[in-house]
Amino acid sequence: MRHPLVHDLVVTTAAPSVLLCGQDGQLRGTGAHGLLHGDRRVLSGAVLTVDGREPEVIAGRDGFLGLLRDLDAGADPTARVWRRRTLRPGVLTERLELELPAGEHTVEVVLWADLAGIEHVRSGVEDPAVPALADGWAARGLRARVSAPGADVLARGDELVLRWTPTGPASLEWTLEVDDPDAVFAAAASVVPRPEVVCDDPRLAAVVNRAVDDLDSLLLADGPDAFAAAGAPWYLTLFGRDSLWTARLGLPWTTALAGSTLRVLARVQGVRHDPATGEAPGKIPHERRRAGFRLGGMVLPPLYYGTIDATALWVCLLSDAHRHGLPDDEVRALLPALRHALEWIAESGGRYVDETGQGLANQGWKDSVDAVRFADGSFAVPPIALAEVQGYNHEALVAGAALLERFGEDPGGHRAEADRIAADFRARFWVDGVPAMAVDGTGAPVDSPASNMAHLLGTGILTPAESAAVAARIAEPDLTTPYGLRTMSDRVAAYNPLSYHCGSIWPHDTAIAIRALAEDGFGDQAADLAARLVRAGAAIGELPELYAGYADGPAPIPYPAACRPQAWSSAAALTVLTALLGLRVDGREITLRPPRPMPLGALAVSGIPLPGGELAVAVDRDGTVLSATAPEAYRIRRADP
Repeated sequence: MRHPLVHDLVVTTAAPSVLLCGQDGQLRGTGAHGLLHGDRRVLSGAVLTVDGREPEVIAGRDGFLGLLRDLDAGADPTARVWRRRTLRPGVLTERLELELPAGEHTVEVVLWADLAGIEHVRSGVEDPAVPALADGWAARGLRARVSAPGADVLARGDELVLRWTPTGPASLEWTLEVDDPDAVFAAAASVVPRPEVVCDDPRLAAVVNRAVDDLDSLLLADGPDAFAAAGAPWYLTLFGRDSLWTARLGLPWTTALAGSTLRVLARVQGVRHDPATGEAPGKIPHERRRAGFRLGGMVLPPLYYGTIDATALWVCLLSDAHRHGLPDDEVRALLPALRHALEWIAESGGRYVDETGQGLANQGWKDSVDAVRFADGSFAVPPIALAEVQGYNHEALVAGAALLERFGEDPGGHRAEADRIAADFRARFWVDGVPAMAVDGTGAPVDSPASNMAHLLGTGILTPAESAAVAARIAEPDLTTPYGLRTMSDRVAAYNPLSYHCGSIWPHDTAIAIRALAEDGFGDQAADLAARLVRAGAAIGELPELYAGYADGPAPIPYPAACRPQAWSSAAALTVLTALLGLRVDGREITLRPPRPMPLGALAVSGIPLPGGELAVAVDRDGTVLSATAPEAYRIRRADP
């Protein structure tokens, strides 16, 4: 069994649906090909032929132009077919626009489906196709119906054959519609406004526009509340950490997404102790799917709580969202969940271990089994305390106490617990003047230089001198590349640029570093990293889940199984804009501190949403704020560099 590669597939997403096909537009039922809906492959194959031959495709993405040269009498192609698709949640429509010579022709689309679960697709398991009905398939709680006006429809074993016999140019259409009565989540309307971006470097606007489109395509809803599904195709559902970071990196552009994400996760906050699921009172879950998930030796329940950081990130998002204008009544309604979350943080000790032996061995964002490694390549021994989690917990306890006070409630001993975490962190986590990636169960600092340390900036756990040391360390070329921040230094034994977490580059990880650098006063360095992400996104055409950690070549090398699109990668583009403007919103005060000079040239951004109106900012290429307008209730402060 092998993880199918997706880097060379055409991916179209309309959550909870995602379509993956070859560059020729054909769905061949191999690898990850197919239409997935709600973690089930509802269409495996869709192969088009005209008079028994496949078109020779010369262009494709939103539409596929194929030549039918066997039907041409001359040298230049005149017989051709455009294959245009529209994907909406649960509905795929394909329109065939054919230029054909006079005479009878046979146009066929052969469809089939295995209705396999996402874990089988991801593992490369080949499930048999299910028998075709007269108009589709039905199995495993799903019903897929196919309609094809004007076609003869033939159920032939496990294939459904759609056949038309045009006598010249024709426009034909077929549609597949999914009925999913057991769906966990529904499609959501957009809550991410598109800012208007004008920049000397046109790549910035292109990357931002694509990112907003991608983020919109990943939105799901739990009742009335939207959240960002983690990524397509493997994680097209609720993931606590991913959804929280997506909403956080998206501030101030979409406070609405922050509020709704907080409510979705508060509804499934833990209420009891259950070692089988990892649930504990106050704990925010890791993921929620329609069914249990099996992958190799990992067996996860439908609602799984195996994450050490999502709970603190929930608190941090609540604090940030309130600072950016989340209404008091929405925050007040979440105070009970806040109190429970803070209690869990204080009790957890910031350490994790997989008690079942079948869950995630690593429970921070670098959750692959080999992610936490010493410089000599050896593995950390559980229970593991990750460096960034100490920072998240510290920030959450301080911010949570402040929120409780703001709403007239007792902050308890949370600030004292934050002080204890900081003292313990300072005593145990340092190697060569910077924080170790983690401390393992033996008490040894995990000494591989890694991007984890960047997440500590802006959390309040570091002194100014320590922050400066971290900022300087991550800027060294073993971590910072032309395309972003490596997850692990290329100087250690475990480094592998094509690994998931040991040397690859994740846009969201770089964006967290950008955000954190800006929070701690390193705005120019943040903007430099932001420009590197723009370079990568423009070269690839999007910001995928991750790409390889190689530092040379005109474009990043793909990580071949990466999700495209990925929610927190898309939100990273909004963080890039925030960093380039030097923008910070704190209540009714807006601070602008652009870098000097601007790494991508002059920049003007409008349509930045604020309660009561919008913010518009224009910055010259030397970093001078030329203009800034905001609703009357706001005060704009143009900070000196």
